[in-house]
Amino acid sequence: MNPVKFWVYVLSQEIIMRRADRLFQIIQLLKNRRLTTASLLAEVLEVSTRTIYRDIQDLIANGIPVEGEAGVGYLLRHEVDVPPLMFDESELEAIQVGMRMVEAWGGSELASSAKQAMIKISAVLPERLQTFNSLMFAPKFHANSNELQHLDLLRKAATDRQYLQMDYEDAKQAQTSREVRPLAIHLWRGCWTLLTWCELRNDFRNFRIDRIVLITLTPRFFPVVDGEELDDFIKEMQRKYG
Repeated sequence: MNPVKFWVYVLSQEIIMRRADRLFQIIQLLKNRRLTTASLLAEVLEVSTRTIYRDIQDLIANGIPVEGEAGVGYLLRHEVDVPPLMFDESELEAIQVGMRMVEAWGGSELASSAKQAMIKISAVLPERLQTFNSLMFAPKFHANSNELQHLDLLRKAATDRQYLQMDYEDAKQAQTSREVRPLAIHLWRGCWTLLTWCELRNDFRNFRIDRIVLITLTPRFFPVVDGEELDDFIKEMQRKYG
């Protein structure tokens, strides 16, 4: 896949998932209150009030019984439960294969979460799909143990925006020590790769995780810096490769 298309796809999927989760949270918040203003929802969900207004209109358009208006507040006309998602066989297979890949190659924390998620999904499936089992697997014995041992720590550091001190060995076995800001982890050409802002090079750098010799989590956290974030890296790739 073209690197630009890859990063645009990653960002778009992240945006879709965040929005779906936000719509669900809005329903839960409205269920527990009599009248809730858009500004309060925006504060709780850490988005703009304009975003909340758009979300409310989308919920109404999809049959969720929301009443109210901007500047006054919103409530649910009656109790509503969001039904569990129903899948066809191809959708269920996609979920199963994805869960198996995460369990095999996603690190110990996500592997455990994948198992629990699959148990929850199985519990709400109709009887005809209860025994469905995809024939696509992700064998664990092919996973690089050196790569997997770092994933949990790197994922947490990227989420928490925490500086890392890192010893790295390149393809020529030359070792360097770097302080980096972890921005994202991506699977590129079969290898987990860490996207960072490298303080040594003062630029974006990608590091193959299986070549990381040592990682130290520092007590320092990095702020949002214009021009040095994941979105900026994607824009840079678009300019270079169009």
